[in-house]
Amino acid sequence: MSSQALEGIIKQFQYYKSLGDRTIQQVEDAALFYQFNEESNSIAIIIRHLHGNMVSRWTEFLTADGEKEWRNRDAEFEVVATTREELMALWESGWQCLFKALNALTPADLDKVVYIRNQGHTVEEAIHRQLAHYPYHVGQMVYIGKMLCRTEWHSLSIPKNTSKEFNAEMFAKEKQRAHFTDEQKTPVQKD
Repeated sequence: MSSQALEGIIKQFQYYKSLGDRTIQQVEDAALFYQFNEESNSIAIIIRHLHGNMVSRWTEFLTADGEKEWRNRDAEFEVVATTREELMALWESGWQCLFKALNALTPADLDKVVYIRNQGHTVEEAIHRQLAHYPYHVGQMVYIGKMLCRTEWHSLSIPKNTSKEFNAEMFAKEKQRAHFTDEQKTPVQKD
């Protein structure tokens, strides 16, 4: 994997973080804890799980197993009364741990083997594993948020019935690479 490919992966992680950020911003405090039933996860539970996974996987990424002995994964799925502020601190610290580890990687690191639950992965494979896992859960957060906000939901992508106009606007521009907005530092990407 090249440095350019790693930069693209970091952009994807930033994009999915931004979807979670914008979902959390739209959901009222009490709604962060909504569960459809006892077997389903709330946005708060998903945040707790992502935090636990990120801190475990990305702490000492190159030198220690990604499933740390101190992690209590089962507790991440327990309903715990907390505040938006506490959840946001978990959300931000998990992502900071991930970005710190990714930004420290060099091209020479990418073929090294790291372990997750004693199973070897190249660094590239481990990164792709998490790049599949985190968007899965962010998508759950978005889905829950959209249901709870109903008509107050602000689309994170192309709003319904506006694809034709959006595409016309995009194709009227010169071809360009996806880029970061100055305000959000997230890639401009509409799916």
